[in-house]
Amino acid sequence: MTRSQRQRVLALTPRDQLEARWSALGIDHTHRRVRGPETGMAMIRGRMGATGNAFNLGEMTMTRASVMLEEEKALGDVLGHGWVSGRDHRHAELIALIDACAQQEALRERIDSELIAPLTEELAARHAEASRTAAATRVDFFTMVRGE
Repeated sequence: MTRSQRQRVLALTPRDQLEARWSALGIDHTHRRVRGPETGMAMIRGRMGATGNAFNLGEMTMTRASVMLEEEKALGDVLGHGWVSGRDHRHAELIALIDACAQQEALRERIDSELIAPLTEELAARHAEASRTAAATRVDFFTMVRGE
């Protein structure tokens, strides 16, 4: 799994669910904050029909954080970064911590298989349920041509 895929899953997972699964893994690394967590605004861009020219859709509140694992200083700086929509500082810091831990070879496979894979399945299930709910309200319009 790529780092950006991992970041997406972590950002879309509710914080309480992420904290519970992270603590169940038992990975305990001390870290220090390098930047943030801090909240700001980000410009969201859109495209007409997903293929047209880009335009500024509006602004969105985002929180970011960067952390460094304390015990890894001998091996070099291991920085983790986290971004999340909204103002949840703890969520952004937790994502940054998981990102930093996932950069270590020894932990990456365990994090991907025991944390990210189940969260990905739950995210897909939530998406499928939302799609089914939306499909139930779908109305198909058609035009009937009348003969003379």
